[in-house]
Amino acid sequence: MRSINPGRVVAFVVLALFSLLMLAPFLWAINTSFKTEVDAGASPVTILPEGGYTWDTYANLFQMGSIPTWMINSLIVATGVTIITLVISALAGYAFSRLDFTGRKVLLGLTVASIMVPGTIFIVPLFDEMLAFNMVDTYWGIILPQVVAPVMVFILKRFFDNIPRELEDAARVDGAGSFRIFLQIVLPLSRPIIAAVAIFTFVGAWNNFLWPYIVTNDPDLMTLPVGLETVSTGFGVVFAENMAKSVLAALPLIVVFLFFQRQIIKGIATTGLGGQ
Repeated sequence: MRSINPGRVVAFVVLALFSLLMLAPFLWAINTSFKTEVDAGASPVTILPEGGYTWDTYANLFQMGSIPTWMINSLIVATGVTIITLVISALAGYAFSRLDFTGRKVLLGLTVASIMVPGTIFIVPLFDEMLAFNMVDTYWGIILPQVVAPVMVFILKRFFDNIPRELEDAARVDGAGSFRIFLQIVLPLSRPIIAAVAIFTFVGAWNNFLWPYIVTNDPDLMTLPVGLETVSTGFGVVFAENMAKSVLAALPLIVVFLFFQRQIIKGIATTGLGGQ
């Protein structure tokens, strides 16, 4: 009979408690979203509603807003941001890691320094640029300002640094150039980190509220977080409605996590982006 390791039992109990602690806000949001506004705003707060659970809040949101359209818009924007960010970040990371060119250290230093600059200070000049290029109320106006990700460039650069140069030297002997080496050797070896960067970029673009809110006025172009903010079924503080909006915004990301949880966990372990 296998002996029980007390240390493992304690670790399991602690992890289970932390898991419940992390899940509690989302479970509370789901529970509240199915209550009536009377039960959701009742005092003292109760877990089980006196009037029973109802789908009315979700039904009202779908009737008042174009939620399927907003979900599609969010998918288009998040996918576009992810693809372009990956291309730019991978190429820049490889250039900083492997290529020797004038001003390389200066550019790398500026890239790292820009990580510490708050993105909100660029809101006004970026909006002026979008106006000048007639990109307000367009997909490109939402996507392009989000594709510059210095932290992703630095993460990929650090990963590329650890790829043995002997593999590239052997390819150069066979006549391969830098771009061919990048495509056929570096990228295949970097699939774990690229998957992690892609997932974190997608989640960040999906959750982004401020920039899409500023640059879109057309309801048919709004992303899901922005669109949900524009609809309301009541006045004052509507607890059930706000919780239903949160659940709708988070639901697609939960699906992404369920499909890619192994890559996400590996990405957190590899990049240390758990707090992003």
